[in-house]
Amino acid sequence: MLEDEGRAAIVLPDNVLFEGGAGEIIRRRLLEETHLHTILRLPTGIFYAQGVNANVLFLDKKQIPRKSKKEVWFYDYRTNIHHTPKKTPLSFNNLLPFVECYNQSKRKETWSKDKPQGRWRKYNLEELLARDKVNFDIKWLKDESTIDMDALTEPDVLIGEIIDSLKTVLNNLRSIKDTIS
Repeated sequence: MLEDEGRAAIVLPDNVLFEGGAGEIIRRRLLEETHLHTILRLPTGIFYAQGVNANVLFLDKKQIPRKSKKEVWFYDYRTNIHHTPKKTPLSFNNLLPFVECYNQSKRKETWSKDKPQGRWRKYNLEELLARDKVNFDIKWLKDESTIDMDALTEPDVLIGEIIDSLKTVLNNLRSIKDTIS
């Protein structure tokens, strides 16, 4: 529906970025028929109810020459970001880093292997089309609220530590009993 040379920003709930069926067809068409250049990932409750993550897709309806390298830039303003309507509402100042990165002629990634917490990252068209169901639900930042399963102590070591602690407690209780007997 977008006119030639038209521009749009579309707010979508998270599930639209990864569901199969019609969602996959739409994502593929967006990549092939428009210049989808930016996806802003927002935290829960910004446009929808609490618990529903939102995304803003920025696109232009213009043909990109096939020889040019088509990229989609992602800005993750979701991971480790928390806003509430009353205590910490979203304000324009919160999005200034995104606005600074957005200029299409000056874009430079803030993410790299050396800077794994950078929020601004690009993916090329081939990478996105190759993803299962052309999935746009891309995560690269470590969520500090989740448990790193690989960093957990092995169960047999934990059990040994618990047994040692219980032995110490039993010995202390025996000492207390001997003292009061």
